[in-house]
Amino acid sequence: MLSRNFRLQNVGNLNWLRTNYNFSHISFSIDELVVLDVTRQDRNTDTFCDALKALSEGCFVPIAAGGGVRTIEHARALLRSGADKVVINSALYGNNDFVSDLASEFGQQCVVASMDIKRTTEGAYQAISECGSKRLEGTATRWVEKISRDAVGEIYLNSIDQDGTGQGYDVQILDLLPKDMSKPVILAGGVGNAAHLAEGLADPRVDAVATAHLFNFVGDGLKHARNSLISSGVDLPIWNIQFLEQHLKRNKVGISN
Repeated sequence: MLSRNFRLQNVGNLNWLRTNYNFSHISFSIDELVVLDVTRQDRNTDTFCDALKALSEGCFVPIAAGGGVRTIEHARALLRSGADKVVINSALYGNNDFVSDLASEFGQQCVVASMDIKRTTEGAYQAISECGSKRLEGTATRWVEKISRDAVGEIYLNSIDQDGTGQGYDVQILDLLPKDMSKPVILAGGVGNAAHLAEGLADPRVDAVATAHLFNFVGDGLKHARNSLISSGVDLPIWNIQFLEQHLKRNKVGISN
């Protein structure tokens, strides 16, 4: 699914992904893959886990997976299907014990707090849950500060207004972060080119940047964006692709098109 301002468009199924993307190659252009089940209703966890297993076979980078996670059993199913981390969103706001239970069961580093932020007509920010359908009472600043103190390992901060636009990040949402922020922050929502990624990484409050647009529509966009960032001096791992491909082949790992 492609999302633009949280309005969904179907771009292909798992077979489409396998046909158009070689995940053993895409892995060289990213450091982590985030896979979310954005089904609005009648979510089928077993079907999603099957797809996750297939994706993980050809992707050697860590995978963070989520979408409607509200139980330990759901989180465990994702981890057993190839995920290294579990992404939670709506459950952050209604059940403090669940976040603590997840961290206790799997480790705090395994829990990624995904927060969707939207501007109001007055120019302020609100935290949104339930796939963009529920506006939470109170300021976004209050919620970000609260969740930054919870037992989560990272915060994935996403702008609904910029989501899928390709017009760049809303870097002002970083002002919602507490001054003493100690958790790593992943900035998401709006990337259309390498310059947008560079802008996000240039902010000292950002530890990682995310993009779906370059993955979905821009050919070798991920590869070119990464090379551009490295050329401009951004400190990213440089892979010996030929060596890794030989290693993957010897260990029979990867998806061949």
